[in-house]
Amino acid sequence: MNQSIVFFDGVCNLCSGSVQFIIRHDKRNKFRFSSLQGDLASKTLSGNAIKHLDSIVLRQNNKLYTRSTAALKIAAGLSFPINLLYIFIIVPPFIRNFVYDYIAKNRYRWFGKMEACWLPSPELKSKFID
Repeated sequence: MNQSIVFFDGVCNLCSGSVQFIIRHDKRNKFRFSSLQGDLASKTLSGNAIKHLDSIVLRQNNKLYTRSTAALKIAAGLSFPINLLYIFIIVPPFIRNFVYDYIAKNRYRWFGKMEACWLPSPELKSKFID
């Protein structure tokens, strides 16, 4: 099974919207999802990855990717033309992560925060691990 797990901030509106975007464009059914606040994250992610709730984390082929690298690797797995965004991997990580960190730092102010994690519809429940 060639599925990747996307760990996301379950109370962040931007993050939940990003998960819904990924689901819509994941034509190969490659991605599964789990919140960073959930049991799977606490059991499988290293302390360094789990303490940064402001980052998306991608577990793919037993490797962990965070921040802009995770976002670009996710984009690479989506349908055309979104997969073309992977070209930005050539931008040095310190530049990509500067932009990523700026957005992450302001995400609650700009997009809001939910009281509880977003719950998927029954049709999408199989895509979520916890």
